[in-house]
Amino acid sequence: MKTLATLALAGTAALVSFGAFAGPRCTDAPRSKWMPQQQMKDRILEDGYKIDKFKVSGQCYEIYGRDSKGNDVEIYFDPTDGSIVKRRGNDD
Repeated sequence: MKTLATLALAGTAALVSFGAFAGPRCTDAPRSKWMPQQQMKDRILEDGYKIDKFKVSGQCYEIYGRDSKGNDVEIYFDPTDGSIVKRRGNDD
C-alpha cells in the first residue's frame, strides 16, 4: 500500500513538472481559423526575423531563429492573428 501511494505521488509530481515545461496556450480557435503556415512565415520574415525552424507547437506557431539584430529568439505566435504570445531571446 505504501508503494502504491509513493507511485501515485511520483506520478502527480511528474505531471505537474511536465506542465511547467509546456509552451503557452496561444488560441482556442479551431485550426480551420488559423492563418496558413506560409502566410505566417512570410509575415515573420517581413517583420525582420530569420527563421531557422518553424513548427506548430500545441496551439501556437513557433519559431527558432534570429531577430534583425542577430539575436537568437524563440517566439510563440497566435496562429489566428500572428501576434506574439511569448518571446525568449538574448535581449529579454
